[in-house]
Amino acid sequence: MPDMNPCDVLIVGAGPVGLTLAIDLAWRGIDVTLVETRAPAAPPEPKCNHVAARTMEIFRRLGVAKRVRDAGLPADYPHDISYRTTFTGQELTRILIPCRRDRFTRRDGPDCNWPTPEPPHRINQIFLEPILFEHAAAQPRVRIISQTAVEDVRIEDNSANAALRDLRTDAVRRLSCRYLVGCDGARSVVRKAIGAELTGDAVVQRVQSTYIRAPDLIHRQLHERAWGTGVINPRRAGMVYAIDGRERWLVHNYMKPGEGDFDSVDRDACIRTILGVPADFKYDIISREDWYGRRLIANRFRDRCAFIAGDAAHIWVPYAGYGMNAGIADAMNLSWLLAAHLNGWAPASILDAYEAERWPITSQVSRFAMSHAEAEIRRRGAVPDEIEDEGAEGERARRQTGRLTYEINVQQYACAGLNFGTYYDHSPIIAYDGTEPPAYTMSSYTPSTVPGCRTPHLWCKDGSSLYDAMGPEFTLLRFDSAVDVAALELAARDKGVPLKLLDVEPAAAAFDGLLVLSRPDQHVAWRGDRSPADPLALIDRVRGAANQTPRPSGIFEAHQSIMPRA
Repeated sequence: MPDMNPCDVLIVGAGPVGLTLAIDLAWRGIDVTLVETRAPAAPPEPKCNHVAARTMEIFRRLGVAKRVRDAGLPADYPHDISYRTTFTGQELTRILIPCRRDRFTRRDGPDCNWPTPEPPHRINQIFLEPILFEHAAAQPRVRIISQTAVEDVRIEDNSANAALRDLRTDAVRRLSCRYLVGCDGARSVVRKAIGAELTGDAVVQRVQSTYIRAPDLIHRQLHERAWGTGVINPRRAGMVYAIDGRERWLVHNYMKPGEGDFDSVDRDACIRTILGVPADFKYDIISREDWYGRRLIANRFRDRCAFIAGDAAHIWVPYAGYGMNAGIADAMNLSWLLAAHLNGWAPASILDAYEAERWPITSQVSRFAMSHAEAEIRRRGAVPDEIEDEGAEGERARRQTGRLTYEINVQQYACAGLNFGTYYDHSPIIAYDGTEPPAYTMSSYTPSTVPGCRTPHLWCKDGSSLYDAMGPEFTLLRFDSAVDVAALELAARDKGVPLKLLDVEPAAAAFDGLLVLSRPDQHVAWRGDRSPADPLALIDRVRGAANQTPRPSGIFEAHQSIMPRA
């Protein structure tokens, strides 16, 4: 079994999570090897349909946001969510989400005024993943090995290695790495190798999912087109997602309690009931992938130099479209920690922050999704029999069901809390000041500079984004240029920590404190009205060090000044 040249980071799985992790690590100067079982052009299953605002902010930083936003549905296709008696039936309610043509100009939707430079985007994974793959493949520091399975993973204290089996030739080579990251999904090889077990709720719901081609369907609607169409009637409950805005659709049939296994339920009859079409309506099945809605979290995210992220670490009911987005949040948290250590300005102990930060928030977010799923399942079980009737009773039933359905589901389709509210409250690399962060829910978010919170966004007077002006690593935001920060700058330089000083005129109540130290992942590491009494201690805290002195990286960005827009 010949050995391959070793690599710094080996990522198993080239889905959106693994690809984004590889791109970000390469952007931070780290060489990455990415291994995937599929061929380079092989399309994924049409799973994820939504890119969260926080993920779009990440894509913006990595230079891929515009390509992502320009792809997917036609530019004028509404991203609304419509709820109807059937796909071709009466509309009960509609959640307004702008089409991509109007995404930056419309102000009347529930997610139209969020504090971000990058609103959410509705795009199916079959369009998103090729964009990320092409971008990753173009990075000189990224090596992608396709049509290869990872087997026999061995983890040691300071390295890992795995057998790579070429699925075309069956040839096996062995590859060693300093760090191994499993982004390889629910059946993760890496999760098994680190001895992690998934615990939680094994079955919350069952979904019969069918990807179809039906060119005539779009013309049979009684109402304006929508990205997502929820179906509510006494016979079936389902969801229909527009994939290409023309002829391809993803149909979810939510199976009822007590129904048999997936194959025992008449798929064709259920699809026709959800669509509201007769027996002679023609459609083709492209693929099918039935699934269980679960709430499962691995009991550990790490063993020494091996980590897991995304579906390898957590699986939950895909409400709020946050499964992939939560995985990308994992990847961005882990990426800067790995790069900090591999680039020489942080000790290996900084990696302890990954599990300390991501495990608690993953548990919390999964419970948000679980709670919402349970509310929606209860709603499905209480559909009025007269909801499809003509006359006053039918109208009343449709109004009441529509109002309840909107109240429940606007929280998942306009989930500002899940996008921006995440805070790390027990991290070893955050300097807390005793202030409680603002509470948040799935839908609500209050910007804050409490350490651990996402660094609030603001627009500058020239129309640019604060995030665009911030550095790739640490940024010290100064809201009064008279505050002396020379000692803090010197401490960062002495420890080799990349730091950018950015002067910002006070513009937002969210920015408490004259100084805010923002981490590479745009979470607040520290804040204050003056430099800390012991700046070296602060720098050591945020870089995960205790009496350790890594070699300087030589990176220290020049001071800039920006003016916020009123």
